[in-house]
Amino acid sequence: MRLPALLGMLGLLLSLAACSDRPAPPPAATAAPKAEVLEAGRRIYNFRCYFCHGYSGNAETLASTYLNPRPRDFTKLTPDQLSREKMLDAVTHGRAGTAMKGFADILKPDEIAAVTDFVRHEFMLSKARNTSYHTKENGWADHDRYAAAFPFATGAIKLDTPAEQLSAEQRAGRQLFMTACVSCHDRAKVENEGAPWDARALSYPRMGFQPGDWPPKQVDGVSSATPYHLHDRVPKLPGLTALEKRGEHLFQQNCAFCHAADGTGRNWIGTFLEPHPRDLTSPEFMSAMTKERMTGVIKEGLPNTSMPAWKSVLNDNDIEALLAYIERAFHPIGAAQPPGTAQRKP
Repeated sequence: MRLPALLGMLGLLLSLAACSDRPAPPPAATAAPKAEVLEAGRRIYNFRCYFCHGYSGNAETLASTYLNPRPRDFTKLTPDQLSREKMLDAVTHGRAGTAMKGFADILKPDEIAAVTDFVRHEFMLSKARNTSYHTKENGWADHDRYAAAFPFATGAIKLDTPAEQLSAEQRAGRQLFMTACVSCHDRAKVENEGAPWDARALSYPRMGFQPGDWPPKQVDGVSSATPYHLHDRVPKLPGLTALEKRGEHLFQQNCAFCHAADGTGRNWIGTFLEPHPRDLTSPEFMSAMTKERMTGVIKEGLPNTSMPAWKSVLNDNDIEALLAYIERAFHPIGAAQPPGTAQRKP
């Protein structure tokens, strides 16, 4: 081989060697998800994920305090610390040994992708706050009226702080927290966590059942030994129309949480809310109600109560279906209950 050719080949080899020593170029930045994808993911997250991971993705929720291991705090991660593929797999199939369940039988693949991309963009990349619950749109037109209770909800003041260490305003704030906030915020933050489990019986199940019995005995879960459970049973109504079936689905998925499955508001959460949710089986209340007024309350919420505004969630057809189901299952609206059809209250 001639010298010019040898020199040319040598130059090529040196060039290749130099290239191999250079760091690989950074991967191209991933394009931000489209706005409609993010908003679809936000809706799914706010409905299915916030309970454990929190509205702001930081896992600061009551439920998370009882879980081991704790749910992920997405705000402490960046997208390169947790790959999109791993997150898609976790949402689809769950994570063994944790409370994270799989959603393959609940969400479609594009919905799983949307909520995954929302979490990555909103919390891991943008470190954004997402959604505040106490907003005018959610029925909290003047949430600042509870400002005296805020330190107890956030943990700035421990709920079990001795009264003599609190000012008069702080004592009033704690009382407000205990009457208006505790049903959702629970005890918030306390100085003395106390025992995680107390073996003393507060009620005594019938049929001789004791925790730890083996083989397990039948547990009495449908009598006055467990009074709240009585009101979590969905009424069995034959021959529902299509409109009433739609209303049944909407009521049991959205309204029964406070009003109870049987409409009485005497389930666990309804019993502890102050003021109590309306008893939709009450002849006194329902006979004085009108469809127009009930429609307005559903849409706009009810000030100074836990009744939120649903106008951003339910459309007019949804509300029409709800009213149809309420009339069929619990009590006619604006009319006396026909003889023999009144709901019995155990």
